Amino acid sequence: MSNDAIAGMVSSPVEWEPATMPQCKGKRRSLTVLGATGSIGQNTLDLVGRNSDDFEIIALTAQNNVSGLAAAARKFGARIAVIGDEAHYGELKALLGGTDVKVAAGPAAVIAAAAEPADCVMAAIVGTAGLRPTLEAARQGRRVALANKECLVTAGEVFMAEVAKAGTELLPVDSEHSAALQAMSGANPASIEKIILTASGGPFRTWSEERLAQATPEEAVRHPNWSMGAKISVDSATLMNKGLEVIEAYHLFPIEAEQLSVVVHPQSVVHCLVCYTDGSVIAQLSSPDMRTPIALSLSWPQRMTAPTQRLDLVSLGTLSFESPDETKFPALRLARAALLRGSTAPAILNAANEVAVEAFLGRRIAFPNIAHCVERCMESAESSDLIRPAVTLDDILAVDGEARRLAHSQLDRYV
Repeated sequence: MSNDAIAGMVSSPVEWEPATMPQCKGKRRSLTVLGATGSIGQNTLDLVGRNSDDFEIIALTAQNNVSGLAAAARKFGARIAVIGDEAHYGELKALLGGTDVKVAAGPAAVIAAAAEPADCVMAAIVGTAGLRPTLEAARQGRRVALANKECLVTAGEVFMAEVAKAGTELLPVDSEHSAALQAMSGANPASIEKIILTASGGPFRTWSEERLAQATPEEAVRHPNWSMGAKISVDSATLMNKGLEVIEAYHLFPIEAEQLSVVVHPQSVVHCLVCYTDGSVIAQLSSPDMRTPIALSLSWPQRMTAPTQRLDLVSLGTLSFESPDETKFPALRLARAALLRGSTAPAILNAANEVAVEAFLGRRIAFPNIAHCVERCMESAESSDLIRPAVTLDDILAVDGEARRLAHSQLDRYV
């Protein structure tokens, strides 16, 4: 994408000229963090701060958290700071006054930041807002540490085609996909029989259907093992998050949809198991801390030190596994069906789920109706020919918008 094309997408102040690849001292690696003030972004910067001699920060972006972005830009000596919401441009400019940090605002400026030469881009913008910036980073042919689910869930074929075209090194940040990468390292794809992703089961794993109907947003976001944002915590509670990860894994690894399965593992210590044709099973284990997969995505194929809790298997004593209950938690079944249906079905699934989760968090619908709303939306999309092939990102985003309108129309029956 040319700079003229970027500038023409939206009116926003972009105040720097594209740079050539920065000349880092010694072996320092240059890094851009898209979504620097979110959970993944903050964990990434925590690791950078602990390994400051190894990294140089090129650009940091955030959507609304001006103070957090400005503080991070100052602390890490970022060359560029971009706030997605243009209304905050003046405030960010003032907060970074007296520094050498270049300041910009708006969606086009975020895309331009993603295009800045850097050894690695941490793609941690949540939701469809992260699609264009992450795609632009991939087009640069450098390493992309992928923490944005939507790139593969909603636009997997389009995104992976661009990755292949540019020769981009794509490293997954999700703990399950990072674990699969490690367990598959050096393996012949033909020798892989199955990939098993693990799920904690969320906070409602042992709840009855009657009790699930009374679940509150506060209870849903209280994940037993991970510290995450509200939306992904609800997705974990419904098991939709694991369904989305199955779709991601299909695009990331050389495997058929039928070779992907899920097992519930309440301790969240085993993150993925890869089964081989000789009967061997290789698993990756670590404490539930996102800094482990983030560190690997930044340093692969080497490893960097991370301040995570070390496993003590004797203290753990027992690791347990069970089949997911797709009667109480149908979201996993819906995600698998969308993957098998193909075309824009996963994009519609994702959009409908976002609308339904937002309604639940806003106390408009009950917890079980999240999956019911998504299923109804998928059925309506099928009958209205909304599930169709998509060639470009614009095609995907158009379907995403239609699916959201369709999902909103479905909510009234559950209110």
